[in-house]
Amino acid sequence: MGAEMKNKGWTVTFSGMGINLALGVLYAWSVMKAAIEVQIDSGSWTWDKASLNDPYAVALLVFAFVMIPAGRMLDRFGPRLTASLGGILVGCGFLVVSTSNELWAWILGFGVLSGAGIGLAYASATPAAVKWFPAKRTGLIAGLVVSGFGLASAYIAPLATFMQNTMGIGPSMMWLGIAFLIAVVLLSQLLQNPPPDYNPEGTVTADGSAPAAVVINYSWKEMMSTSTFWMLWFVYFIGAGAGLMVIGAANKMAKAAFSETAWIALTLLAIGNAAGRVVSGVMSDKIGRQTTLVIMLLFQALLIGSMIFVPLDNAAIILVIATFIGFNYGSNLTLFPSTTKDFFGMKNFGLNYGILFTAWGVGGFFLSRLSQMLATSTGSLNTSFTVAAALLVVGAVLTTLIKPPKKN
Repeated sequence: MGAEMKNKGWTVTFSGMGINLALGVLYAWSVMKAAIEVQIDSGSWTWDKASLNDPYAVALLVFAFVMIPAGRMLDRFGPRLTASLGGILVGCGFLVVSTSNELWAWILGFGVLSGAGIGLAYASATPAAVKWFPAKRTGLIAGLVVSGFGLASAYIAPLATFMQNTMGIGPSMMWLGIAFLIAVVLLSQLLQNPPPDYNPEGTVTADGSAPAAVVINYSWKEMMSTSTFWMLWFVYFIGAGAGLMVIGAANKMAKAAFSETAWIALTLLAIGNAAGRVVSGVMSDKIGRQTTLVIMLLFQALLIGSMIFVPLDNAAIILVIATFIGFNYGSNLTLFPSTTKDFFGMKNFGLNYGILFTAWGVGGFFLSRLSQMLATSTGSLNTSFTVAAALLVVGAVLTTLIKPPKKN
């Protein structure tokens, strides 16, 4: 790999990480949610508390399903234009919510517009980066790019808390929207695919012939006709959805333990989230994607299950558990795109992973909504923790049964 090409690959990688660092505002929802709940309790906002998670749940669903057309846009127009459009939509979504305290406006702005923008920009970063590097670095590069998304709430949570306390919800959303629009659009200009004839080091042998092991490229239709895809989809639904159930409730737990400094727990959760994406990527390059995924799912089940027995005012234990829950959840966002590339090839990676990523959105939508409903009806998070832990064990068992697809 030439030095110039190698440096360009790293430029694309870290630009993608920066874009995700802005897009990760999604994970600061628990801070926004807490501020909105205060307004509901005071009578200023008229939302039904059972609908409190709806903007977030819609954002997850829209984000996931927009990844499909985003994959097509990526193939046709390239990552620069696709990501730029995403940044514009995220900014516009925040500007919409800054002007209203109505639930429908937050569903439209935060849920639909920002969710769509996040999907477009997020879909652009990882495929553009991994194309510059050999297969042996897929996990590492994918982990680095998506680590920005996980790390985002480390700064967004305290920033959003400070802004909401000093200027209120509306102005906070306006300035965040403007800042993210500018950041994503500027960083998007550094994204690009390698030249059509470019082969990363290790892709071909010295004489230019193909190596012995060649990954077969699947079209989206061929991929969806395999049992491998559907098993992966269901495990992703579980791994992401169970994690998001807990992340969505993280602020409530942190509030009980830390009061006004709840952002500390969210910051550590974010750091764990980002670290999990990088560490799991490196692990999976060495010991395999499925082995790494089984370890992460079982560890997550153990952690979430243990929360049933942890007093919510025990700050030290909450910090440790929040950090490792973020770590395990983050691994999903590295392992599943890497596995998609391994199993179904690089040629249609953007679209294929976009389709698989719907599992993240569907899992996040249904399980975070379920979590809110259970918490409202029972007054406790324990039922949510029990359901999440049981699902994660099922996901780990299913992962051991997944076989690489065989093209007829």
